[in-house]
Amino acid sequence: MIDVKILERIANTLESRKAADPTASYVSSLFSKGQDAILKKVGEEAVETIMAAKDEDALHLVREIADLWFHSMILLSFKGLGPSDVLAELARREGISGIEEKLGRMEIKE
Repeated sequence: MIDVKILERIANTLESRKAADPTASYVSSLFSKGQDAILKKVGEEAVETIMAAKDEDALHLVREIADLWFHSMILLSFKGLGPSDVLAELARREGISGIEEKLGRMEIKE
C-alpha cells in the first residue's frame, strides 16, 4: 500500500522551496518566475500526458501523470492552496453524478 501522506510531504516541501534560492531549486525557480511560468509548465505536462496515453505505454503514462500532478501541486502552492483542498472537493463530489455536479457548478456561475 502506498503512503497517502506523500501528498502532504510533497506539499510541505513545495512550501519550503518558496524561500529557497532559485538557482539551487527547480521549484523555487518556478516560483520566482511567477504564475505564467508555472501555468506553462502545467500545460506542457498536460500535453505530454495526452501523448503518453496515446502511445499505449502504461509506465510512460504513469510517469507523465506524476509530472502533471507535481506541477499542479506547484500551482496550488503558488495560489496558497494544497492537496487537502483538492481532496475536500473530490470528497464533496463523491456520490454525485458528473452531470449533476457540472450543472451545479454552472448554476453557481450564473
